[in-house]
Amino acid sequence: MLPLRQEFGIKRPGGGRSGSVINFKTTVSSVSVRRSSAVLPSLLTFLVIVASGGLLLMIEKGLLNGVETPPPRGNNGRRLELIRQEGRHSPAAVDVDSQIIQEIRNRTIRTVCSQKNMPHNIWTLSPLQRKTLLQHVLVNDKHRFLYCYVPKVACSNWKRVLKVLSGALESVDVNIKMDHRSDLLFLSALKPEEIRYRLKNYFKFMFVREPMERLLSAYRNKFGEIESYQKKYGVEIIKRYRKGRAKDASVTGDDVTFAEFVRYLLDEDVERMNEHWMPIYNLCQPCAISYDFIGSYEQLESDSEFVLQRIGAPPSVHFPERQTWYKPVTTETLHYYLCSLPQKLLRELLPKYILDFSLFTYPLPNTTTQHCRH
Repeated sequence: MLPLRQEFGIKRPGGGRSGSVINFKTTVSSVSVRRSSAVLPSLLTFLVIVASGGLLLMIEKGLLNGVETPPPRGNNGRRLELIRQEGRHSPAAVDVDSQIIQEIRNRTIRTVCSQKNMPHNIWTLSPLQRKTLLQHVLVNDKHRFLYCYVPKVACSNWKRVLKVLSGALESVDVNIKMDHRSDLLFLSALKPEEIRYRLKNYFKFMFVREPMERLLSAYRNKFGEIESYQKKYGVEIIKRYRKGRAKDASVTGDDVTFAEFVRYLLDEDVERMNEHWMPIYNLCQPCAISYDFIGSYEQLESDSEFVLQRIGAPPSVHFPERQTWYKPVTTETLHYYLCSLPQKLLRELLPKYILDFSLFTYPLPNTTTQHCRH
């Protein structure tokens, strides 16, 4: 489903986080199941996935940290060595790590998506699921690729790249506010036969991010900086979950706590969530679309360079650097927010994003008392 990097010829010159698994016995409670309408694998299925994917478990336990991966065999191995030597952004260690991650994702996705209750193409999705998916897949006919964008996973910069490739934007470095709809072709705008042709013949890729980190990034950005989100969602959240504020007309929605945000998510249907906190699985449906490459936010620079090489982008087109005002979610910041959260809320939240964790090989957060003390 997802070929490794060395399966592609490169024409352009140049060029996860580990941790223990949280005690998950109480996550699939009646409350969790009742609150979520997402199609989730059973706990048994999830354990089978982890057990069958020995590499995933080894990564979670940190057992691969000191293992040197042997070079691939044959000409493909030689091609990868050239990428390592000549690539601008792909040191050997990073490139090998990416191969390992891709291989684990290949096997995990095949295991999960082979289940009878999982969709096997976009036409087996419900109308709402298919609508969401098609509205998040961008099309470039010149370079013959499809990109499923995920908010809070560098999608604004990828949209800049698409606009440059289509000629709508002169350079990815042009200092303008990003219009997320104009000059972009969405798969939803095409006819069924046109969709089928592109799904069959185009290179398909997406990028993923550690689920809780993405969630925290959305929370800090939307409720800390964007007034429209504060008014649309923040006011409702505070009135619904903060005692004594249900009828308070002075609520502005600019001081939503992370715990209040999580409580709001627990009561939301994942298929109707705002795209900034909807699970990646529901946005891009990796069982319904066979993606050729799934990049990682954690290796954004090298993975993006690989995609640009693969689609045959001109050497002058590069992936944009992060803006100077960008505030990254550090490991320490995520640790602080998750450890400050009532653990009951976290245990109920994780099942909503369990496919993002399992399919994309992210270990569940470690929020044990001993870990949070540090």
